[in-house]
Amino acid sequence: MAIAVVGRGAAVAAGAAAVAEPSRIETTELASGVRVITERMPEARSACVGVWVGVGARDEPAALSGVSHFLEHLLFKGTETRTARDIAQAIDRVGGDMNAFTAKEYTAYVTRLPSRHLDLGIDVLADVLSAPSLRDGDIEAERQVILEELMMDEDTPDDRAHTLVFEALFPGHPLGRETAGSPDTVSAIAPEDIRDFFDAKYGPSAFVLAAAGDVHHAHVVAEVEAKMRSIREVTDLERTPPIEPSRRLSVLKRPIEQAHLALGFRTFNRLDPDREALEVLNHVLGGGMSSRLLQTIREDRGLAYSVFSAHTEFCDAGALTIYAATTPGRVDAVLDLVDEELGRLQSDGITSDELEVALGYLEGSLVLGLEDSGSRMARLGGSLTVRGYVRTIEEQLALYHAVTVEHVAKVAERVLSGAPSLAVVGPVSKRTL
Repeated sequence: MAIAVVGRGAAVAAGAAAVAEPSRIETTELASGVRVITERMPEARSACVGVWVGVGARDEPAALSGVSHFLEHLLFKGTETRTARDIAQAIDRVGGDMNAFTAKEYTAYVTRLPSRHLDLGIDVLADVLSAPSLRDGDIEAERQVILEELMMDEDTPDDRAHTLVFEALFPGHPLGRETAGSPDTVSAIAPEDIRDFFDAKYGPSAFVLAAAGDVHHAHVVAEVEAKMRSIREVTDLERTPPIEPSRRLSVLKRPIEQAHLALGFRTFNRLDPDREALEVLNHVLGGGMSSRLLQTIREDRGLAYSVFSAHTEFCDAGALTIYAATTPGRVDAVLDLVDEELGRLQSDGITSDELEVALGYLEGSLVLGLEDSGSRMARLGGSLTVRGYVRTIEEQLALYHAVTVEHVAKVAERVLSGAPSLAVVGPVSKRTL
């Protein structure tokens, strides 16, 4: 009986072939500065359209912290020609939905609807991004909604732990601030501040319109040209990398049942050549069900229900974070096990089997993320906004499969050799840590 042996190169080719097909991604930059990117999915019956604005929470002055998120809440509240009810009914009438979200380096406004109503989606997004009403009454009403949102987050200890660890990692820097702002800043932002921020930051050169599904690029371009006619100039972004050293410890004492722990390391920007090796390192550490932290802390010791790691990337910085929630009496045991695993990664690296599992997970996640128009639209819009280009699936898979055990060991030394920041929320004090 003949036995076929498939090496890594063949496996990469096979994985790429599983998703490879003639590119359906097209990009056009309009004379106004709007960049339009589409991906045709002829098998789909839906279309997802999003406008990605290249400005986020890190682009706000400290006194206006939260203004991007505030503005995101307001744009669907009405325009010069539509009320908030008009917008909601127009999308509801065709079975669609709308959403928006704010991140550190961009804000996105999205609608998904049956593809025959694509023009409606483009029209609504163009309207809210070109001529929002931003009325004083709407601003005051939404201010109360956002304050309630902030109080809800304040009552969610895992959210607070992550907020605190980013504050500790990037002290005095916009990357360390809560995206939604603070109760003080949200309360103080004046209507004119919001309108001025919109006028200064929201214009065609800051917009990427991404569409995926049963769409035709030329038609989308024509619709955007016809409906997104704003020629408003926007001010340049002034982003500076974090330079202040991280803080070691941040504790928020709360009378709750568990202690919520977040440990953080500074990493590097999203264009760094070590990015894919860090993704592998993160998966091995705490990024999946077979990860070391989950298997050791939860499955073997039963010390926590929720334990994981994650990495976040920006244009000039990044972070690797570890989270676990446990009873106060087990905090030391959990932190000792985390330290042990971090030490093992630095001294021994990862195994070839762990590398294989991580690469399989990353490839599978990438491919599964292409299943619907919303995921594809988000990949296009997010990548073009923050990178300026979109990698093909084959290019991304090749980068993953170029990672070696030795490369991961180098990245572990690069990232984990520095002192981490620790944030704790729960019934503990600094004296006990």
